[in-house]
Amino acid sequence: MPTFRQTLSSVLLALAATAALMPLHATAQAVDLSPEQPGRPRSQKVDDALKLLPPGFKFAKDGVLTVGTTTGRLPFGAYATDNKTPVGNAPDIAQLVADSLGRKLELVSVAWADWPLGLQSGKFDVVISNVTVTEERKEKFDFSTYRNDQLGIYVAANSKIQSIKEPKDVAGLKVVVGASTNQEQILLRWNQQNVAAGLKPVDILYFDDDVVLYLALASGRADAYLAPNGIAAHNARDGKTRLVGAFSGGWPQAAEIAVASRKGSGIADAVTAALNAQIKNGNYAKALERWNLQSEAITASRTNPPGLPKK
Repeated sequence: MPTFRQTLSSVLLALAATAALMPLHATAQAVDLSPEQPGRPRSQKVDDALKLLPPGFKFAKDGVLTVGTTTGRLPFGAYATDNKTPVGNAPDIAQLVADSLGRKLELVSVAWADWPLGLQSGKFDVVISNVTVTEERKEKFDFSTYRNDQLGIYVAANSKIQSIKEPKDVAGLKVVVGASTNQEQILLRWNQQNVAAGLKPVDILYFDDDVVLYLALASGRADAYLAPNGIAAHNARDGKTRLVGAFSGGWPQAAEIAVASRKGSGIADAVTAALNAQIKNGNYAKALERWNLQSEAITASRTNPPGLPKK
């Protein structure tokens, strides 16, 4: 449960007092949010990938690759200016996979908590939504990797905090994190380690609204924000927040982001081949560069690599 709750009245007061401190509006003007996405990389069919499709694989729709994706935050996924078309890096990767398999792309927006059931039920052929490979998830899903998983810790630009390099550096701080995420699990482990060492506990904060989150940072109600680095770095382009620490999304192990498919369905190897073809022809690099995710690039996609261990 959250240890901190922002009441509606205080939110309204904060919004009125600090309306200029809304980084999401500032960054929205710096990227292409048009439904047409003229700069999105496209590809021809990839025969090596098509050969790996199992003969009995049943797509959700004929001639279509149906992809489940969350549309909450750039650079991974958000709605275009028509308020219905998903845009971002995940849709760009989805387009390249669909093109490689010679199919039309259909993106279906789904809440993060709902993608596993949607994928298992056959509503989607695959899910592309910043999903980290874990050993627990591999029991139910197959994976084709397409990005390294990196986390960043960000503070307000005028914060006195200059560097966070290890767990003890967050002792006693008010740290915002997303609920039910890998980064939350990491922060909980850090806190457990710190408390066992006699250090002050972390005050862990949860927000469902990014505007309130960034107002909390700006006002000092929160000290830091632990998040997927791509999201936080995208929002930091307005200069109101800055990076003070970077970690693997599977700390202390390395972690990778992947396309998820139904366990044993057979499509994963075809998706992996499609991604490797796009890495080789340069479209993959373009898809990352569009959203400033070059630092998270991989050199080769893998099917079901070692994932983060079970808790």
